[in-house]
Amino acid sequence: MQPDDAGCMKNTRVAVLRKFIDWIKTDPKSIFWLAGMAGTGKTSISISLCRILQEDPDVLLGGTFFCSRTASDEARSDVRRIIPTLAALFSDQSPTFAAELAAELKPNSGAAVHKPTSQQIDALLQRPLAALASETRPIVFVIDALDECTSERETSALLKAIATFACPARVKFILTSRPETHILGSPISDRAQNELLRLHMIDLDEVTEDIRLYVNCTFDQHQLDGDPWYSDADVQTLARLSNGLFIFASTALAYILDTETPEDRAMRLHTALFSMKESKVATGPLDEIYEFVLTRASSETKVDPHELANTRQVLACILTARMPLSITAMAELLEQKPHVLRASLRRLRAVVNVPEELNQPGLSTLHASFGDYLFERAGSNLRIARSIGEDSLARGCLQTMASRLHFNVSQISTSYQPNLLQRPVSISLALEYSCLHWVDHVVALPDPSALEDLINRIFCPRVLFWLEVMSVLFQVRRATALLTTLAATVRHPAELQRRSWLLTSILRFIPHHYHAFCSMQTHSLHHLRRP
Repeated sequence: MQPDDAGCMKNTRVAVLRKFIDWIKTDPKSIFWLAGMAGTGKTSISISLCRILQEDPDVLLGGTFFCSRTASDEARSDVRRIIPTLAALFSDQSPTFAAELAAELKPNSGAAVHKPTSQQIDALLQRPLAALASETRPIVFVIDALDECTSERETSALLKAIATFACPARVKFILTSRPETHILGSPISDRAQNELLRLHMIDLDEVTEDIRLYVNCTFDQHQLDGDPWYSDADVQTLARLSNGLFIFASTALAYILDTETPEDRAMRLHTALFSMKESKVATGPLDEIYEFVLTRASSETKVDPHELANTRQVLACILTARMPLSITAMAELLEQKPHVLRASLRRLRAVVNVPEELNQPGLSTLHASFGDYLFERAGSNLRIARSIGEDSLARGCLQTMASRLHFNVSQISTSYQPNLLQRPVSISLALEYSCLHWVDHVVALPDPSALEDLINRIFCPRVLFWLEVMSVLFQVRRATALLTTLAATVRHPAELQRRSWLLTSILRFIPHHYHAFCSMQTHSLHHLRRP
């Protein structure tokens, strides 16, 4: 499970990659933790390492999982998906492992997949891998960006399980993350038992040279015949200002190169170099480039106050969305025209991924550190409150459900066949997102009860239509969790409480008959009536 990113540029990060290869082949330790601040290039190193291992006949790359808060696939931030994914990937490579895994799952009908992460690793990896004791090659599993998983508790449990992993086969885990507190406090930080490399502590001159090569090569690719629009001194200065952060350099390059002519690029390059100063603070360079891009994008001579406020709202929603949306879906949730929303982001392409097609999912920040900056470290003139995004999306989800939910929303032709045997019409991304995540946004608000009236008026009369969508999406188990979370966070809305007999019955029924419920005809939900 690897992203499509390019990884490290040729001839960069050579020493770090060599250290990994030497460790895999010679060191008896089973865990290598690569720790590093945001923007130090952990994921690029992981991608390059995996490509090297895939071509190495002396190593067996068992599986990879690249966690991400900003990816289009929401599953990539769910720590409970990691071990099942690794097991599935390795079963495709090893018939022996696949047979042992099938035997392990058969008695429980795959129940191990839904167990807590601490129990998954034993059933899905540890016991099946025991059959490969005679395998002479090291079996490597790579898990990148663990800090981007949404549940710190589950992540801590996974790390504890990996730290106690015991198997006769030569199994090695390579883990990368920021040095977050819940990861620092886990057993993988024990140097006596595991290998640890702090990426931001590598010799700065070595990293600066790698960044110089990266900047120079990127500029060369945009160099046309004629006089060069940059100098070697410009490249050296930009590399030095990056202070070891590849994300600083890539963000600066995205800003500089987002123009049509060499003259404009030269002007942007010199403006950026003049405006940014060297900082001794760890996050200083990153904050400098983010502040520079935002300040240039929100210049009062170019953007009117209304447009600026709209851009701040859109940014807040992009950063708080539980999965990357399309421009069309986000516009619908915010009750805007798609072209207006896209126009509000036109000056922010250096920090925001804006899909080319209106209906293409992927609207997200280019790096998770941008959200950290805007929510926590930006100056008062740039900082955005997380609650703006949560409130806007909570209301947008409720309004979308109000306009889109209706009887037989999936247009199933008959109630006598299960959903699996029919072809429900496509549920729009905006409606799908609303049904899946409206509760997430409501409970994240400082005062969730402020939306109680909206929930009464919009959601409660449409609860069965909502359950139909969740059934079509095979997310009924999630519906159970959402209703339980809502009930624990918001005072029972009057209408919801009046129908509690129905919801209680559903909540009791679903956990024990999940597969049957997912297959039952959606029309039958509407035969349930309140007294």
